[in-house]
Amino acid sequence: MSLPSCDVIAFGETMAMMVAETEGSLASVMRFHKRIAGADSNVAIGLARLGLDVSWVSRVGQDSLGQFIIDALAAEGIDVSRVQVDPRYPTGFQFKSRRDDGGDPEVEYFRRGSAASHMAPNDLPDDLIASARHLHCTGIPPALGASVHDLTRHAMATMRARGGSISFDPNLRPGLWPDTDTMRRAINALAFDADWVLPGLAEGEILTGETTAEGIAAFYLEQGVKEVVIKLGPEGAWYQSATEAFMVPGVRVDRVIDTVGAGDGFATGYISARLDGESPRACLQRANQIGALAVQTRGDMEGLPTRTELERALAAHRPV
Repeated sequence: MSLPSCDVIAFGETMAMMVAETEGSLASVMRFHKRIAGADSNVAIGLARLGLDVSWVSRVGQDSLGQFIIDALAAEGIDVSRVQVDPRYPTGFQFKSRRDDGGDPEVEYFRRGSAASHMAPNDLPDDLIASARHLHCTGIPPALGASVHDLTRHAMATMRARGGSISFDPNLRPGLWPDTDTMRRAINALAFDADWVLPGLAEGEILTGETTAEGIAAFYLEQGVKEVVIKLGPEGAWYQSATEAFMVPGVRVDRVIDTVGAGDGFATGYISARLDGESPRACLQRANQIGALAVQTRGDMEGLPTRTELERALAAHRPV
């Protein structure tokens, strides 16, 4: 078997995002700034900024928004050679309001029937999976449609057979599923195939019925998951494996500007540290730090640091 030629493969839907330049309802705002958005590609960008070799798999429409997305991801140093331009379907996009009080912004999605929702297993061939050390997955792609769900199952099963590592962030989007029970069954079936599962506390409660971080972690460990990390928001994170369990406090933030993308920053920190060979405690410290940096910057991924910026923030670490 040949040695991996890249560090991480990630896949999913990147959307164009129109961000309001002023506060107010989306109906009243007249000026917007064009950016990109997508939980899966946020993590890909974060990992690339930290110096990892990342391959991104997706589809976009044959339109200006699709080209904008490809150019933006390539500018981050991500390999976009496996992004397909599909002339049959449009690129998904969203509108996002501006909040200057640190609250959650209003978001409207226009993604139904998008090019990315038609991805299928052959978009991620076995040889590409074999070329990577690690596969990162979330619960968003399988919610987009049956063929993307099949792609997710195929990618995880193939990477597991190849012996690479797999991370899974549930990233629940109930509005994309027909009902909660369907979502719970599908997400858990995928999570059981991962090595590292990264739910938020509220997500874990929905998925497992457990109300504590310890209970949620135990649920997944009993199904063969190796490491479970529960995101606890500003309080920090809980780590549990078969041999140890502990909490690492969060990072003090003077002002929260934009909460969207904090979980993706956390995943970036944990995955990158894990691939760097750091201890579990150090992995959580990095994850908490990048999550804290993410909420102090406007935009879904604009606050994700370079390696130098991360080292500077860790040196000035301020626990809650």
